[in-house]
Amino acid sequence: MSNEYKTPGVYVQEVNPLPMSVVAVETALPVFVGYTEKWKKNDISLIGEPIRISSFIEFEEIFGGACQHRFTIDLPVTDSAVPLVFDPSMISGPDERFYLFHCMLLFFQNGGGDCFILSLGGYDGDDSVQRINADDFKKLGVFEKLTSTPGPSLILAPDFVSHRDSCYLLYQDMLKFCADTKSCFAILDVIPDDTDVDSAATIQHFRDAIGESNRSYGAAYYPWLNTSVVGQTQVSLANLDIYPTDLKKILPEQAALKALDEYNAVPGCDTATEQAIKLSELHNTLVQSSIVYKQIMETISSRLNLLPPGAAIAGIYTTVDLTLGPWKAPANVSIASVQSASVKITGRHQENMNVDPVAGKSVNAIREFEGRGIIVWGARTLDGNSNDWRYISVRRTLMMIEQSLILACKAWVFEPNDAGTWVKMKGMMQNFLTGLWRQGALQGSKPEEAFHVKLGLGESMTAADMQNGLLKAIVMIAMLRPGEFISFELVQHQQMQ
Repeated sequence: MSNEYKTPGVYVQEVNPLPMSVVAVETALPVFVGYTEKWKKNDISLIGEPIRISSFIEFEEIFGGACQHRFTIDLPVTDSAVPLVFDPSMISGPDERFYLFHCMLLFFQNGGGDCFILSLGGYDGDDSVQRINADDFKKLGVFEKLTSTPGPSLILAPDFVSHRDSCYLLYQDMLKFCADTKSCFAILDVIPDDTDVDSAATIQHFRDAIGESNRSYGAAYYPWLNTSVVGQTQVSLANLDIYPTDLKKILPEQAALKALDEYNAVPGCDTATEQAIKLSELHNTLVQSSIVYKQIMETISSRLNLLPPGAAIAGIYTTVDLTLGPWKAPANVSIASVQSASVKITGRHQENMNVDPVAGKSVNAIREFEGRGIIVWGARTLDGNSNDWRYISVRRTLMMIEQSLILACKAWVFEPNDAGTWVKMKGMMQNFLTGLWRQGALQGSKPEEAFHVKLGLGESMTAADMQNGLLKAIVMIAMLRPGEFISFELVQHQQMQ
């Protein structure tokens, strides 16, 4: 309102006595990249488009269900009438495994909330869907789409772990993306070999393949988890890539053999629906009549329940962030819906995982403790030898502070680069950092020990900076110990008046 009052009357002018506030950005908003049953909505392709969801029900509504993985039973050729003795090693497959659906179950069961799903296509290999491998991941412009999507702060790619070497190349690209945006953190799964009898060799292969760049922007976890997200009622005869009557070679029970004979005697069904009903009835009969068949189903269920840990870790990040904040280490937390770790890690094994004297590439252990269950027992980034960026909580807290301040400072782009603006911006930043200090995010018995903000001519800017339209602020925060600061600089190009 103009200060020139030209007529008698009462005038009201509202003045903001306090500086603008900084709103903290979301810190636990993961994006999952993988394949889904559905990849269209209203005949519009969703491939390569990050879609935000808030529950597993919403995931199923938009992206469908799990892939019907098919396993084979390797039966030797024999004319003997004596049934073969079943061994779980006889079961092999599937040729291609899709993990995303079951990983989403694990994510939500461990406290996960809002997240993004970026579908790369369907399970069926439709000709209109370009099946891509990890080494040509960039074809769909995934990173460009994520850069233009505000929000994602974590990134995972669970569907690429089936191809270990190319997946580790993808991990390098993910770390570079996180370092370029400075707003995202990568959760990486250490991928075992086919046998995983030598955990030290598995860890070493990961360290050799992950590269040297941008390591503070990601964390790796090992081993994989034997979960309970796939119930035995969710596997059936449809998961076996074998003609049902061939099961007579391995099922010894007479009731089961009779059911298979009756199935073979019934004429073929006319429709796929009728065939599915027929197989379902046969499955129910075999479960009730054959112990060996139940063992086959249990083996398939256990294979499907072996999942990479990243999705569960993302759920734990979410829980910790919402309960306390990203400055709390996402460790010493139990993992839900997990029966055991696929490899038992001891304290001595973890010493070599935590400390890598050659390159400093730390790997976080998931361990079993008697009376406590399955516990996340590590909270380090891949940059384990760095005093500044060794810990996940430090990197992620700084990312939150940087992004929050950047977004808040955009409101001052068209303000004059003078002392009045500097005072207001400095007050805004100090108020935000004081709030974080009171919550325990910053170290120190008083604010002066926890942070410093420098903004102004002679403090953070030179006369040349002002002539070039640059507004610079230097922010120093104590993350680990009072008075030991991590410093970063905010540079904003002011629009010339």
